[in-house]
Amino acid sequence: MSDKQKKPQKLKARLPRGFVDRSAADIHATNEMTAKIREVYERYGFDPVETPLFEYTDALGKFLPDSDRPNEGVFSLQDDDDQWMSLRYDLTAPLARHVAENFNEIQLPFRTYRAGYVFRNEKPGPGRFRQFMQFDADTVGAPGVQADAEMCMMMADTMEALGISRGDYVIRVNNRKVLDGVMEAIGLGGDDKGGQRLNVLRAIDKLDKFGPEGVRLLLGAGRKDESGDFTKGAGLGEEQIEKVLFFVGIKNYAESAAELGELVAGTAQGGEGVDELNTIGALAVSAGYGPDRIKIDPSVVRGLEYYTGPVFEAELLFDVTNEKGEKVVFGSVGGGGRYDGLVSRFMGQPVPATGFSIGVSRLMTALKNLGKLGQDEVIAPVLITVMDGDVESMGRYQRFTQTLRNEGIRAEMYQGNWKKFGNQLKYADRRGCPIAIIQGGDERAQGVVQLKDLIEGKRLSGEIEDNASWREARVAQDTVPEADLVAKVKEILSAQAEDRRRAGNA
Repeated sequence: MSDKQKKPQKLKARLPRGFVDRSAADIHATNEMTAKIREVYERYGFDPVETPLFEYTDALGKFLPDSDRPNEGVFSLQDDDDQWMSLRYDLTAPLARHVAENFNEIQLPFRTYRAGYVFRNEKPGPGRFRQFMQFDADTVGAPGVQADAEMCMMMADTMEALGISRGDYVIRVNNRKVLDGVMEAIGLGGDDKGGQRLNVLRAIDKLDKFGPEGVRLLLGAGRKDESGDFTKGAGLGEEQIEKVLFFVGIKNYAESAAELGELVAGTAQGGEGVDELNTIGALAVSAGYGPDRIKIDPSVVRGLEYYTGPVFEAELLFDVTNEKGEKVVFGSVGGGGRYDGLVSRFMGQPVPATGFSIGVSRLMTALKNLGKLGQDEVIAPVLITVMDGDVESMGRYQRFTQTLRNEGIRAEMYQGNWKKFGNQLKYADRRGCPIAIIQGGDERAQGVVQLKDLIEGKRLSGEIEDNASWREARVAQDTVPEADLVAKVKEILSAQAEDRRRAGNA
């Protein structure tokens, strides 16, 4: 047997399923988008707060499974004191815990926003990730529906701040109380009807996908799809189905509000919900947000087991091409509503709250489709090349670098093997650097630096065919005194920016 030790096995680099690495372009695009969202939230008087990635699992409420290891839907671990902790599932439950824990110190109404990653321990798939970013805004301690109306207005302003034109989006509004009233009016009130109510909600949620006739089948006996698979329906009678379809089929709320009021008359919460919808609609119109921007829409059924009053959804109305090459409406990029019961879980007293959550990744995809994101491209740094490796020369190169940085110009001094100058220019080319700064011994003796316009140089190498063209083109290399370095760099960068602008308008 050989005395030689076995060579250690090389570790395989692999990304966990359901997670992604983010490129510089994606990060810059996300920062650009969230900065615009943040500016709107701040303008409305909301302030930031940050909660940790982990919460005690029981604080996540309905996401706590009944099992010895609570990791269904959430990523969980046990602390050294045997308490279960989980990566946050959303940003709302942590806020509820934060408010309850600091209730005596915070000022109500508490208006706050948060951006951060949330985690879902679910099977990943195309476009479905286990980690993604949300951007939330919430008002805690405001019981009136004027807070819900303002949340919808803020979402409309956010869409437009991101460059989404009026007519390309709508904020759709419904109310959990109205739907409860409809359920009660058709005989599905009470705890014993919970399962059938859930089937009705699931059927309504398929309205966009299957249309009214498909929903009619799902509300009744069931629906068979093209493949022959059968989905059992909610088992409603014809009269019940007609009432539900009337409710979700309302296109012009103003024309149907009275009839809807009659439908839910005498129910515990239906009339109250209709009044709240009417108030939100009136407040929106008074503030200049007509139904082209904020629309009462009873087909919105998102999160109705979670919300206690108004619910709202930001929907984008323009078409995109899906992976099958089909034209489809882009759809929802965020939603929210009133959740008066969440903070109360910790407090033992009513604490009203309403909020909205934007799906950052999905919205970023939409903005890229519209060409509204990444237009302000990130310029690579100016590269200060290294010709000599002695301390004095290195000090000069570093001084040039810092001088440019102090003027707000991205710059870096080459940190690789400086002895092969060709490698430095290859690095600059791969990096997309706009300018290379060069100073060898001769230039140093004269107190000058060379500036290589790498963008123009690349263009010239491909376009210039004769000396006349060369003379008419912008010079791709120049020599200036050290004192003029910053001014010349700014001049070249400005000329490059103008070229990009003209190319974009061509």
